[in-house]
Amino acid sequence: MDVLDDPVRLTRFARGGGCACKIPPGELESALAGVFSPLAAPAHELLVGLESGDDAAAVRLSGETAIIATTDFFTPVVDDPYDWGRIAAANALSDVYAMGGDPILAVNLLAWPRDLLPMTIASEVLRGGFDITREAGCHLAGGHSVDDAEPKYGLAVTGIGDARRLLRNDAGRPGVPLSLTKPLGVGVLNSRHKATGESFPQAVAVMTTLNRAASKAALHAGVVCATDVTGFGLLGHLHKLARASGVTAIVDAAAVPYLDGAREAARDGFVSGGSRRNLDWVQPHTSWSSRVTELERLLLADAQTSGGLLVAGEIPGAPVIGELVPFDGEHTLVVR
Repeated sequence: MDVLDDPVRLTRFARGGGCACKIPPGELESALAGVFSPLAAPAHELLVGLESGDDAAAVRLSGETAIIATTDFFTPVVDDPYDWGRIAAANALSDVYAMGGDPILAVNLLAWPRDLLPMTIASEVLRGGFDITREAGCHLAGGHSVDDAEPKYGLAVTGIGDARRLLRNDAGRPGVPLSLTKPLGVGVLNSRHKATGESFPQAVAVMTTLNRAASKAALHAGVVCATDVTGFGLLGHLHKLARASGVTAIVDAAAVPYLDGAREAARDGFVSGGSRRNLDWVQPHTSWSSRVTELERLLLADAQTSGGLLVAGEIPGAPVIGELVPFDGEHTLVVR
């Protein structure tokens, strides 16, 4: 293949795609176990660290102000470089929104195979990232780049939030409904796009939609527990939330929304290895209804890129897909 043919298919330069190329959650948790410990005399109070596997780290700066820090980057999830830049930036900003914060400053993270792909394409990626941060009202200034065999892009983001009102994944309580602010299915659609070149504008629209409005709505409703749904899939992120909160999460599979074409893509076999690993990880912690098919299970574990917020509470426009109940002593997840 002549890599300079027009148009260049960026997804051909990536072994994985988007958040589906994450290290599997079980392997990541094993690697982190025992590595980090709190400072003996921290300069600032660490509000959220590694313990609960939350979306970002948060420290109290002073009084009621918390600094929220996160980073996220990945290989191309779509072939259009501008769209990839927008998606990667929205995905990185999402971790701040998932904590109930406002992003204020971001820096670029770019890995580029400069001998294979022209820098004009990298410019389009960076332009996409800039446009999304501008939409978010977040400064984008500088960053870091390396010459790499595989293209990667993302952001390191700093945000601020109210230290008293952070959205945490360890604050879920029994009796609270679960709401999902974006439909699932971008993982299988992105896999189909990578394999066939078919375009799915509905998936791009979802991935480039900021979670800012959903975060503000959750705070306005008095929500204290939330996470975003990305590479570990709905079930993976919900398992982490339920485990951290000491509850069991009930999922009504029929109530979970999907993008047009998602079921067909899964049925036709466009399921990433990351999604299958997600399902393997949650299987021991899940009680399944016999009505939930293997296809449905894979879709519930589908690795999302720049997915929506999973909110322990109700907010306008977000379907309720289940509820939190007292821990049943065995399962963090019950799918009906």
